[in-house]
Amino acid sequence: MADSLPKRGGMSLTTKIVIGMAAGLITGTILNIIGSAGVNSWLVDGLFAMIGTAFVNGLKMLVVPLVVFSLLCGVLGIGDIRMLGRVGGKSFALYIATTAIAIATAILLGLLIGPGEGFVMEGVDTSGVTAAEAPTVWQVFANIVPSNPVASLANGDMLQIIFYTIVVGIAALMLGEQSTGFAKACEYMNELMMKVVSIVMAFAPYGVFALIARVFAKEGIELFIPVLAYVMTLTGALFLHLFVTLMLILKLMSGLSPMTFIAKIRPAQIFAFSTASSNATIPITYRCTTERMGADNSVASFTVPFGATINMDGTAIMQGVATVFLANVYGVTLGLGGYLTVIAMAVLASIGTAGVPGVGLVMLTMVLTQVGLPIEGIALILGVDRLMDMIRTAVNITGDAVVTLIVAKSEGKLDQAVYDDPYAGLTTDELEIDPAAEAKLAALAHHG
Repeated sequence: MADSLPKRGGMSLTTKIVIGMAAGLITGTILNIIGSAGVNSWLVDGLFAMIGTAFVNGLKMLVVPLVVFSLLCGVLGIGDIRMLGRVGGKSFALYIATTAIAIATAILLGLLIGPGEGFVMEGVDTSGVTAAEAPTVWQVFANIVPSNPVASLANGDMLQIIFYTIVVGIAALMLGEQSTGFAKACEYMNELMMKVVSIVMAFAPYGVFALIARVFAKEGIELFIPVLAYVMTLTGALFLHLFVTLMLILKLMSGLSPMTFIAKIRPAQIFAFSTASSNATIPITYRCTTERMGADNSVASFTVPFGATINMDGTAIMQGVATVFLANVYGVTLGLGGYLTVIAMAVLASIGTAGVPGVGLVMLTMVLTQVGLPIEGIALILGVDRLMDMIRTAVNITGDAVVTLIVAKSEGKLDQAVYDDPYAGLTTDELEIDPAAEAKLAALAHHG
């Protein structure tokens, strides 16, 4: 979901974060066993608390500008308001629908498995932690329209910010060439914010270490049990959406073979998993959907980058499972209204989620705030989130490809022969390393 993870000193950021998580777990467990009041006061509640809080604040600092500029670039990238017709309307509706299905499935699976249930955070006062009174669905959608957009930006009211930003983007498209300078400014600010994210994420290993060490110093190794339940639930929800939900949608809405799709989308999934970057995977996803699967360029050139901007099924699933997990850990009952609010927030937030590492956690902070859960709870999942991010990104780009094929097929812009040919679009090198392809070429040559 981001630019390729930076390398520093020959070690990737992901590796550094995993090391920070492990070191924090070990350090915190040792401090918990020692149990020195002086050490806890100066180190755990002092230094670790300062570093952890600063990192969490850094994540929260990114939310509003990331949403505004990435979403403006997404809307302006359409180029022509008329393109929001058939192709734009179909792809937008499908992206939103799959995201809603993804988070609803995640919440249902989370409620069924119950990660974090029965776990009590001793030493952490949660007596005053209650869920904010959930508004009705009608209130949620009515409140999307801001009475004062400046106040919404200042207060971080994401639902209103997203709505207002989309309206501004559409208005800019309607102005045509007059918006050229505005579009370039938005692109620059978006790139600038990407760099800011990379700066903040460079401190992630230290923030993870401090947050995890502080939590385990207070709670002990027993805290790892609900985290394992969270990881298993999240992984299960991601795989369920990837291999069942998306494949059913593909089959029902296009009639295409899911097995062929899985075989041909694999290179993009591997690249997405290794980079945790939807944006970086756009060229690979584009090639898979056009050269390998036969979608016309006129469709894929719009739906693939558009999906990388607004389609965040994996991120939505994480937000759903994380919300259930943290609600259980803190003993907060959200109720139907609360979870409907989470679904609405995740769907709308996915439109403005930038394709950079760690943004899923940034967006999670606003979801937690919306339902009245402590933002500090992300310390429990921050360490494992980098690993989960890789799977989430693979799910995201798979959803992009599924929607691209459905829209292309509905518009008569998909070459069925290319889709059915297992060797379509393969380069000479790829054919040479594929024994089955070599056998096919040999047979063709033998028969003249």
